[in-house]
Parts: sequence; C-alpha cells; structure tokens
Amino acid sequence: MLKIVKVHQYMTADLVCFTPQTDLAKAIDQLLLHRISGAPVVNEHKQLVGILSEGDCLKGALTGSYFEEAAVKVSDVMSLSVDTVDVEADIVSVAERFVQTGRRRFPVIDDGKLVGQISRRDVLRAVKQFNDHGAPKA
Repeated sequence: MLKIVKVHQYMTADLVCFTPQTDLAKAIDQLLLHRISGAPVVNEHKQLVGILSEGDCLKGALTGSYFEEAAVKVSDVMSLSVDTVDVEADIVSVAERFVQTGRRRFPVIDDGKLVGQISRRDVLRAVKQFNDHGAPKA
C-alpha cells in the first residue's frame, strides 16, 4: 500500500541551488550558512547539470588556484554524474534506491527540470505518516 505514496508528496521544493558560474567561495559560504552538505547545480533552464558537495568544495580548496587570483567556479569542481528520481516515483522504490546506493538524498526531476529533493528523512516521515494515518491526500 505504501507504493501509492509519491515523491512529490514529501520532497523539499525550496532548495539552495548554484549555477556552474557561481564562485566557489560564495557557494561554500552558502553551504555553511544553510548548514547543508551539498546542493544541486542548475543551468538557466532549471535543468540539473551537476551536484556540488562538501567533498567537491574541499577538492577545490586544495587546488592552488583557490588561493590565487583566478576565481574557482562551481563548474570546476562539481560532480557531473547525478542520480535522480522522478517526481512521480513511489516512496518504496526510492527507499530501495537509498538502501542500494547508500546515498542520503536524490534530486527530484519533472520533465527534465529540477523541482525538489527527497532525503532518507523524508521517506521515513512518509512511512511514519502512512503507518499513523494511512495514505496522505494528494
């Protein structure tokens, strides 16, 4: 029965995002300010083009160019390979992917555009609500 619960019912839609042209130092400031470990990177059409993680930021900080005059951009260090889920995916299939991949969150895509993010915690919240009250209203 939990398969009727969809990602869009529990995802976070208000995300911190970067563009490939964002200065890495500013991106690091935003990650620290919002107390998050990474953020999606989108182009001008809201299409997901990468992910910037704390690890990517550390790699960028360790390169000599970060400490020199040339500004390091998010595109210089972001991860291009991104696992995503569709906005209409069911919570059970997403939970299975979390277990299989070890990831903590997935960007949510609708018709090629980034619309949110689903985390392990969001899935647990869906399971709890479903167990306590039955299926949520769409």
